[in-house]
Amino acid sequence: MNDDRYTVISADCHAGADLLDYRPYLEKRYLDDFDMWAATYVNPYEDLLADSADRNWNSARRLAELEEDGIVAEVIFPNTIPPFFPSGSLMAPAPTPGEFERRWAGLRAHNRWLADFCAAAPGRRAGVFQILLNDVEQAVQEIRWAAGAGLKGGLMLPGTPPGSGLPELHARVYDPIWAVCAELGVLVNHHAGSASPPLGDEPAARAVFMVETTWFSHRALWHLVFGGAFRRHPDLRLVLTEQGSGWIPGVLAMLDYYHGRLLAAAKATTAEAKFGVGLAESMGESPSAVWRENCFVGASFMRPHEVPLRDRIGLDKIMWGSDYPHDEGTYPYTREGLRFAFAGVPRGELAAMLGGNAARVYGFDLDLLDPIAAKVGPTVAEIAEPLPEPPADATSPVFARGASVRVW
Repeated sequence: MNDDRYTVISADCHAGADLLDYRPYLEKRYLDDFDMWAATYVNPYEDLLADSADRNWNSARRLAELEEDGIVAEVIFPNTIPPFFPSGSLMAPAPTPGEFERRWAGLRAHNRWLADFCAAAPGRRAGVFQILLNDVEQAVQEIRWAAGAGLKGGLMLPGTPPGSGLPELHARVYDPIWAVCAELGVLVNHHAGSASPPLGDEPAARAVFMVETTWFSHRALWHLVFGGAFRRHPDLRLVLTEQGSGWIPGVLAMLDYYHGRLLAAAKATTAEAKFGVGLAESMGESPSAVWRENCFVGASFMRPHEVPLRDRIGLDKIMWGSDYPHDEGTYPYTREGLRFAFAGVPRGELAAMLGGNAARVYGFDLDLLDPIAAKVGPTVAEIAEPLPEPPADATSPVFARGASVRVW
């Protein structure tokens, strides 16, 4: 942080190549297949067809707009469609072995494009690479490649929604993934949206999705905790992004309760005893202890009701994100969003949540970023001033009326 400005690092942004720009990153044996696939592909996402779609891959435009918004560095999650996928890559199981092979090729192309995209802005982008869980050996190989390629954002952990056919995340089959991530210091990121099962096309499905989608994303936390991943791999680190943050204290209390209850049941003669067998050795520390040692939250467009919970969540755990370039993101009103949520928060605490924590977790160099922030970052005085009224055309939920009442 500078004397009068915050160094803001967004822990949640999104990017990807334009469809045909993935072609040079594919292995030659897939080029003919790609040409046939791309010739008939219809993109299902309006935001990737709009005039603003190039925010995903136009490096110069992206840097300029983020700086205009007061942001000097970003963690980059995927956004566009990799080759051979019908839609969001981690939510689309391959129907045949051949299709699975091509989709792995598509993800590798995305990851290699991303490495070049990050290299185009040295020290200002931490790219989050993609894997599939269907082949653990291939996943481990890709993790080693990505770590060597300088993708500091870590991996994006796919969900295992009901119906996916994948083992649940607590399964020991994924241990080689946790082991290599712990060995190489690769972060495991679990972003909202990749863990929900299909809900159909009925109008009510949208409401059900809103109720359930973050819960399905939260599941990664208790799966890895109760599965003992952190006990077996104490250097493993998990980041839960764009899932809110206000839920964390209550869920940790609930998980601690079940942790204690299961350990007690293992020593009892009640009907619950069968649920506790073997858990004392496999689970390790309590969930709240694991959170303190191993976990972080990418607190995208943090809402006013979440801010008073920061001490219970952990001030050193919270990493604010703008969600650029999504409509629900704070661009171009990041300064207003920060004022709306954070006015009155002590300067040192806010500096940690807006950039210091992300710099430490994702390996950004503040000596590089602070001089840029001295020119473009929001001022301390500016963010300390409460925002009387949200901008009329702001689309981020941080400004939504009634969005600040959820406290569980």
